[in-house]
Amino acid sequence: MSMRDSDTDEDHRGGAFFGRRKGHPLRAHHAELMGTLLPQLSVGSGALTVAGLKALFARPVEAVRLEIGFGGGEHLVAEATRDHQVGFIGCEAFVNGMAKILAQVEAGGLDNIRLHFGDAGGLLPRLPDGGLARIDLLYPDPWPKRRHWKRRFVQDDSVAAFARVLKPGGEFRFATDWPHYAAWTLECLMRSPSFQWTAEQADDWRQPWPGYTPTRYEAKARSEGRSPCYLVFRRV
Repeated sequence: MSMRDSDTDEDHRGGAFFGRRKGHPLRAHHAELMGTLLPQLSVGSGALTVAGLKALFARPVEAVRLEIGFGGGEHLVAEATRDHQVGFIGCEAFVNGMAKILAQVEAGGLDNIRLHFGDAGGLLPRLPDGGLARIDLLYPDPWPKRRHWKRRFVQDDSVAAFARVLKPGGEFRFATDWPHYAAWTLECLMRSPSFQWTAEQADDWRQPWPGYTPTRYEAKARSEGRSPCYLVFRRV
C-alpha cells in the first residue's frame, strides 16, 4: 500500500484511512495518462453484478481478483502479466502510485487490469456477493502507534466485507513487516466464522506463497532488518 509515510487526518472514509494523496510532481506523460487512460480503465461508480464485474474487461476472464493499495504496482502488474485469464482490479488512493501503474499498463499493453482511484472502503460495497476469487492486501500502512490502530485497514467490518465479496474457496492474502499488525490481522480473521487460516507449518507464514512478486516496500523492510509475514485465509 502506498501511504506508509502519511500521518495526517486529511481523509477518512468508509472505515479506511489514508493521508496525503500526492508526493513528488508527476512526469508530463504520467499526468497525461491520469486524464486519458485512467477514465478508460476505471471501474466506474455504480453497483456491479457478477456478470458486470467480468464485463469490465476487454477479454473474457475466468475470475476476478482485487489488490488493495498496490503502491508502485509491481505485484499487480506481474500477476496480470502472468495470468491473462484473470481480471484484476487495483485500488489505490495515492496519485503517484496510480500514475506509475498507468504507465506500466500502457507499456505492457495489459487489457486485464481495471482501476479504482480512491479508498477501497468506497469500492467494496459496490462489488457483488461472491464476485471475487482473491483479495490481496500487501504492506498496508501499519499505523504502529496505539492511538492509530483504528485506522488500520483490517478491522472486523472490513473482514466482513471481504467475506461477502469473496466466493467460497476464495482467498484473502496479506503481507506485512510489522509483527503486531500480523498478529492483529490473524486475530481479526480468526474471529470470523467465514475464514480459515491455511497455514500448517511455520514456513507457510514465514515464506511467501508460490509465484509471489516482492514489492519495493518489502525490499525496504528487508534492508532495514524486518522480516515479512505472509498470511493466507480461505473463505469457507
